[in-house]
Amino acid sequence: MTDQGLQFPKFYVTAPSPCPYLDGHSERKVFTELKGPDAGALNEALGRVGFRRSQSVVYRPACENCSQCISVRVRAQEFKPSKSQRKVLKNNADIIATILPPLATEAQYDLLQSYLNDRHLDGTMAQMTMDEFCEMVESSPVATVLVEYRRAIDNKLMALALTDQLSDGLSMVYSCFDTKFNDRSLGTYIILDHITRAQRANQAYVYLGYWVQDSRKMSYKGRFKPLEKLGPNGWHDRDGHDSAK
Repeated sequence: MTDQGLQFPKFYVTAPSPCPYLDGHSERKVFTELKGPDAGALNEALGRVGFRRSQSVVYRPACENCSQCISVRVRAQEFKPSKSQRKVLKNNADIIATILPPLATEAQYDLLQSYLNDRHLDGTMAQMTMDEFCEMVESSPVATVLVEYRRAIDNKLMALALTDQLSDGLSMVYSCFDTKFNDRSLGTYIILDHITRAQRANQAYVYLGYWVQDSRKMSYKGRFKPLEKLGPNGWHDRDGHDSAK
């Protein structure tokens, strides 16, 4: 007998809440739970139509009067760093990246808290406790890793990324970094490192989540090219040309 619950998951819609990206806007999300032996396959299938994972659920915007949140991904095999991005790679040549299982530590939590206090003090994660951080990192029903970025000279934790491993690439779930080192552009460096990892693994994409053109917080994602965005008819180059689904 076929388990209809696995084939046809139940979807739910959240109540409206203030939009974290656009002042004066409200957001709603449609979501479903990831569970069972098919959680990985469901995560990948829904990810290709614009869903994002958070812990054991996947969601996407379902706003009534706005469609500015656009899923974007970098075509890793065609990516070539710009002059400024090559400078970022050079400035962070002393960083050692280590792939770890998704197990939270106090050092990682301290880095996250410092990052949130400096960059997102008014955000929904600003008051995250250690227990909530553990849940965010460790309650993944799919193939997930942590990437720690440490300075070689003293092993200082500089940045952190929580990343899902997909069959066609890497999906960046969340990242943070030490904001005292603004000259290093660590946020850019984390993405460049993920693109390099996808290239080495012969994977097609690095999924960056949502890009909001009118949001200053999201503008950086447009600097990684070739960038594909998800529209009503599938994935397209950011400039509007059709691309492989």
